[in-house]
Amino acid sequence: MSRADLRSAPVSVDEVLAKVRHPGAGAVALFLGIVRDHNDGRPVTQLEYEAYGPMALAEMERIARETEAQIAGARCAIAHRTGALEVGDTVVACAASAPHRAEAFAACRRLIDEVKAHVPIWKREHGPDGPYWIGWEDARCVDHDEPAVSRSADQPRTSAGASQSASCAHSSSDSGKG
Repeated sequence: MSRADLRSAPVSVDEVLAKVRHPGAGAVALFLGIVRDHNDGRPVTQLEYEAYGPMALAEMERIARETEAQIAGARCAIAHRTGALEVGDTVVACAASAPHRAEAFAACRRLIDEVKAHVPIWKREHGPDGPYWIGWEDARCVDHDEPAVSRSADQPRTSAGASQSASCAHSSSDSGKG
């Protein structure tokens, strides 16, 4: 049974739950990541997700297997969407079942935390200032003696939509994916 799904079609919560339900499961925990209408104090009108498909699927499978090995009785499933998504759309669904709720919650939390940390999926936000990639690093801005220019969702942007150093004039909108 595949524990992971990467798709351009809407995520099916019923399909994800069906992968983890079984007679020994006394608890099922479900996490849904939804497109919201703001990020970092700015309006968001749309998100685009791109993935390196084979690696993303392999990483999600690994995360689910490792979670099942670490948490007794857990059964896990992950589905992640790619493409253009609108506010309110489901981006990711993580489900975990276990004999008891504590284990189901712990497994589900581990799934989403590991997906966010390790799966090669990139997010591009659209808003009034135009589109910008989240968490990118522009290799053109790397000085061998200075740290690379990068931006996470928690760092402020310049008016062009990306963090920049004085020695780097490139923005995320210049490079597409970066």
